[in-house]
Amino acid sequence: MRRVCFLLKVRAGRVEEYRARHEHVWAEMLTALSAAGWHNYSLFLREDGLLVGYLETPDFDRARAAMEATEVNARWQAEMAASCGARAAGGPARPHRMKTGAGPRPDGAVGAGRTRWDG
Repeated sequence: MRRVCFLLKVRAGRVEEYRARHEHVWAEMLTALSAAGWHNYSLFLREDGLLVGYLETPDFDRARAAMEATEVNARWQAEMAASCGARAAGGPARPHRMKTGAGPRPDGAVGAGRTRWDG
């Protein structure tokens, strides 16, 4: 399973509207996302409009293409563009896995050990 992260920017003054619309995502949209391979899909929105999206999928290109081919996605995207104006702020990001090294911590305590980022 591949982990995918993306960034969007919601138009200034539209953050609350964006939030409100995403509290009531159409059931058919949720079904289409799942069928297209978008799993564990989450959105995180800051007050300044920066939106971070996260999902897990076996093949992001295939999952994205499958969604782009659906009628429900076309309707959803048209509504979101007209009302909220979210725009791409960056492409999919490559995940970095945080690993903990075995062994004692620098303070001598027993625990998770050292932490490092691994790409």
